[in-house]
Amino acid sequence: MSVAIAFHSATESQAILDAAREEARKVDLRYAGDVTPPEAWYLFAHSNALLVDVRTVEERETVGYVPETPHVAWAKGAAMERNPNFVRELERIAGKLDVILLLCRSGKRSVAAAEAVSRLGFKNVFNVTEGFEGEPGLGNGWRAHELPWVQD
Repeated sequence: MSVAIAFHSATESQAILDAAREEARKVDLRYAGDVTPPEAWYLFAHSNALLVDVRTVEERETVGYVPETPHVAWAKGAAMERNPNFVRELERIAGKLDVILLLCRSGKRSVAAAEAVSRLGFKNVFNVTEGFEGEPGLGNGWRAHELPWVQD
């Protein structure tokens, strides 16, 4: 029975990634593709992808975060200065062929990060659309989908 579940999970995960890649080709994205928060959770929960939070430390502390996810800030501090060590820090936790899902507040910084690392040879980097909090007033984002998150 568990073999069938694992097979289903792998099949579903591949379908999610294939659809994201196909859509990325259609719209000429400069990274592997976009996944929704529920798709990202499915991939992460089934150990088919690494979910990386690219928000600032302050955002994680004040707004919350997805449990058991590594943090590699794309930008730092109130001035949102680009983290010069971003790529090095990402390389410590992921290889260039790993499936990596990048999550920020609204899905904008994670696009910039995905584009940057894709130019450097990361082949399977996906943006999590809507981000953790979503766009103000739209009622979207990780939390609005009622996916797992915690706040210290």
